[in-house]
Amino acid sequence: MIEKQLLFVCLGNICRSPGAEAVMRGKVEKSGLSRQIICDSAGIIGFHSGSPADARMQRHAGKRGYKLTSISRQVKPATDFDRFDMIIGMDDQNIVDLNALARTDADRKKIFRMTDFCTQIKYNHVPDPYYGEGDGFELVLDLLEDACSGLIKYLEKP
Repeated sequence: MIEKQLLFVCLGNICRSPGAEAVMRGKVEKSGLSRQIICDSAGIIGFHSGSPADARMQRHAGKRGYKLTSISRQVKPATDFDRFDMIIGMDDQNIVDLNALARTDADRKKIFRMTDFCTQIKYNHVPDPYYGEGDGFELVLDLLEDACSGLIKYLEKP
C-alpha cells in the first residue's frame, strides 16, 4: 500500500474529528499499517484552537481503548490540501465548508464524507455530540469505528 495522509474535519475539532483521528490510529496500529497511514484532525473554525479534545469525548473513547491526544487546530487550506491525500468531513456542512476552502478541482477531489465508509451502520453524517449527553458520544464512536474499518478496506484496494 502506498502511504496515505488523512485529515479528519469537523466544526471545532474537539469531538468528532479528534475522535476519528484516535479511532483510525488505533485501527491502523492493530492492522500493522502505522507506516502507511498517517492521521491528523482539524476544525472548520478556530474557536477551540490550542485546546485538547472535549473531556466527554476523551472519557467515552478511553473506555474503548482510544487516546485522544491531538490539540485542536483550524483547517489551513494553503497547506492542508497539499499535504493530505484525503480530507474527510463529518457532516454535510463540513463538506460544504471544505469545498468552499478548496482552491482547485484537484483539492475538491480529496474531500470525502466520513459515513461514506460505513459498512454496518447506515447514517448520512456523524452527528455533533457537543450539546448532548453520553449516548451521543457513544453513537459517534460507533459510527467512527465502523467508518474507520471501511476506510482501511478502501485504502487497501489496489
